[in-house]
Amino acid sequence: MWSSYASVVLLQLIGTSLCQFPRPCANSVGLRTKECCPVWDGDGSACGALSGRGFCAEVEVSEEPHGPQYPHSGIDDRERWPLAFFNRTCRCAGNYGGFNCGECRFGYWGSNCAEYRESVRRNILSMLPAEQQKFVSYLNLAKDTVSRDYVIATATRAEMGENGENPMFSDINTYDLFVWMHYYVSRDALLGGPGNVWTNIDFAHESGAFLPWHRVYLLHWENEIRKLTGDFNFTIPYWDWRDAESCEVCTDALMGGRSPLNPNLISPASVFSSWKVICTQPDEYNSREALCNATGEGPLLRNPGNHDTNRTPRLPTTADVDFTVGLPQYETGPMDRFANMSFRNVIEGFASPTSGMAVQGQSTMHNALHVFMNGSMSSVQGSANDPIFLLHHAFIDSIFERWLRAHQPVRTNYPQTNAPIGHNDGHYMVPFLPLYRNGDYFLTDKALGFEYAYLLDPGQRFVQEFLTPYLQQAQQIWKWLLGAGILGVLIAAIFAAVVISARRKWKRNQRKKRVPSYGERQPLLNSSSEEGSSSYQTTL
Repeated sequence: MWSSYASVVLLQLIGTSLCQFPRPCANSVGLRTKECCPVWDGDGSACGALSGRGFCAEVEVSEEPHGPQYPHSGIDDRERWPLAFFNRTCRCAGNYGGFNCGECRFGYWGSNCAEYRESVRRNILSMLPAEQQKFVSYLNLAKDTVSRDYVIATATRAEMGENGENPMFSDINTYDLFVWMHYYVSRDALLGGPGNVWTNIDFAHESGAFLPWHRVYLLHWENEIRKLTGDFNFTIPYWDWRDAESCEVCTDALMGGRSPLNPNLISPASVFSSWKVICTQPDEYNSREALCNATGEGPLLRNPGNHDTNRTPRLPTTADVDFTVGLPQYETGPMDRFANMSFRNVIEGFASPTSGMAVQGQSTMHNALHVFMNGSMSSVQGSANDPIFLLHHAFIDSIFERWLRAHQPVRTNYPQTNAPIGHNDGHYMVPFLPLYRNGDYFLTDKALGFEYAYLLDPGQRFVQEFLTPYLQQAQQIWKWLLGAGILGVLIAAIFAAVVISARRKWKRNQRKKRVPSYGERQPLLNSSSEEGSSSYQTTL
């Protein structure tokens, strides 16, 4: 049996950092020495060693054999990651993290990374309009802001020279950094010569690492947005697409509606209509024996629902998800897209969510959403261009979490050997630097400092999905509420003063009209003057 405490203790033994090619290492010195151990500014030492945050260590890669799907060796830079680029990286101690151990690992906060905090990811459709708008603005800010800490490789390691004399790295904005990472991990292997590639290779899909890799990917994306915006309460929302019949998030207020001028484009009323995509032309890169260099390649494309319905007849249902979560084995047989009764293969979408058997020519579950979107999101290498990718994968990760809680697997349930290249337990995730082993993230989200709103118990869920949003909104506008309250009190006071003053004036006028104390007090009977009789009255 797992427990949250045991998971946290386990994670403290794992080295951690942020992602692809830290800027301080992307130069001739880093390539020549094969060392990526940047200085932490807090104490001026590599990896914060003087403060006990970490140290520069030799990289030890797993020697366990991978499966037969990739028969080559020594050709692709991603083999035995990250040795083609670096063989020494920072290894952080305790709860420290970051490429120079200057940050905290997932779920920990504070100057000494001693505070554990759990963030909650929420359904985007139940968020307040202001929260939805903030999420969209954060996405656009990431698209417009060059990454401060990371760069991308625009060439293979061999093209950069034996001693790194020709470093070929490029700046990239924060959003596209993650688009490029998703491209790089899934691209074809270049075998030499125009168009000579090996396509049956993917370090993040079609085997065991699919779920742990995307879990780390989302955590890093979340962390980068927090640093960029200063909003350390930010979490990626999810889209619960169970039983959906249309793209519920494809509105101008959220991820962009359909353009009335071209059904393949985003509505001009959405900020996403101006986005340019990258890394969407793999055949062109292969023909040039080149890598994607993150040059803009046209507008974001999406035409949800107008897809090949023979391949994807419908979106996944609640019953599909429940069947998938009920499968007890994480990985089976060849541990690839042909695996039967494998939770991973069913949730990824290469097997039926009603029988568990692998199906060819069909895209189910995770894959079904990609096909349904019928645009930039429908090709693996460029799919992260569409921001719906984040909402979709957050929900896929929540289903992974449901499975972990339901079956509480031990680590040996994760493939130890003979999985496709890059997917064994001990293989490091491409292209993260320093390093994350696949098996280290085959564990509950409680150890990583996050949770999903719909998986909370009813009381906690009410607080997170209903009470907290309104309290947060009230906190944001409390000054206006206070001002309105004070103004209301002033207006009420002025009104009361006017009423009291008028009342007093009326009473004074009434007194003036009255006879002295022994005069008329109250007429009891009045007669007409025409009758010539006087009035009866009561006197003192």
